[in-house]
Amino acid sequence: MSSLFIVAIFVGLIILSIVLSNRAFKRGAKAKKVVVAQILSFLFTVTVCSVGAIAINASADTNKSANVPVETTASETTSQASNDKGMGYIAMAISMGLGCLGAGFAVASAAPAAIGATSEDPKAFGKSLVFVALAEGVTVFGLLISIFIYGSLT
Repeated sequence: MSSLFIVAIFVGLIILSIVLSNRAFKRGAKAKKVVVAQILSFLFTVTVCSVGAIAINASADTNKSANVPVETTASETTSQASNDKGMGYIAMAISMGLGCLGAGFAVASAAPAAIGATSEDPKAFGKSLVFVALAEGVTVFGLLISIFIYGSLT
């Protein structure tokens, strides 16, 4: 398992959560229940991906210590460390970039709807603000993943 597998699981679970929430809402479920289910599914997704990432990191550390070759030159070790750091920085950029793109798409659809709902009923401002804030949570998750990756590089 690799970090790409964790990203695929995260994206798949988020898409599944959104599809199921939309279906439930169209079938007549109350909006409050749908929002609570969406929040719980997001927390579940974060938990699953975090545990998976920790498990992968732990198994990688175990494999590295068990499979250390006896004769390695300093240049080979430095080259491998440099490649690992470079891939880590690329992973950081991808996690932040995809998080920001996802939040941008979500806010682009949620904010106009929130503005329209607020213009019709000013009491709906608090409810509509929640949806815009949930969209920004994706960016925060991308930032946290980037911070975790940076922590493993140092």
